[in-house]
Amino acid sequence: MNSNDDKVTAEETIVYRAQLHWAIILGPILLICIGVLALKSQGYHAMILIAFGLIWGILSYINLERSEIGLSRNKVIVNIGFPLKKSFDIPLNGIVFVDYYQPTLGSMLDFGKILIMDNKKKKYAFRFVAGPAKFVKAVHRQINALNSSSTAQSQ
Repeated sequence: MNSNDDKVTAEETIVYRAQLHWAIILGPILLICIGVLALKSQGYHAMILIAFGLIWGILSYINLERSEIGLSRNKVIVNIGFPLKKSFDIPLNGIVFVDYYQPTLGSMLDFGKILIMDNKKKKYAFRFVAGPAKFVKAVHRQINALNSSSTAQSQ
C-alpha cells in the first residue's frame, strides 16, 4: 500500500499516479564516470569524486523509489524527497495553473518539471517527473470533471 493511499478518504480514490523518472540518477552516474576516467591522473581526488557520486547516487535512488505523486478526484497528493521528505495536498478546486516543462533531454526521455499554482499564489514545482504531459492532462481532465459536477449540483 502506498502512503498516498493512506491520505485519501474512503469516497476518494487515486485516479492517476505519476512517479519520478530514472533520469534522476544520471548526474551521479556522470560524476562517477568522470571520477573513474580521472583516477589514474588524479589519484585520491578522483576517489573523493567517485565516493561523492556513489553517495549522491544512493540518495537519488532512494528518492526515486520512495517518491509518489497521485491524483485523486479532489486533490493532487505529492510525497517527494529524500532524506528531507516533503508532502503536499493541493486541492483541485484551488489550482489556477498547472503546466509542465521539458528540456531537450526530458523530451527525449519523457521526463520534466510539473508546475502548479494555487489561488493563494503559492507555486509548486516538481522535477524529474516521468510523463509530465500525461499527468498534467489528467489533472486538467479531473479539474474539468470537478467543475462540471459542481456546476450540475448548483443548478
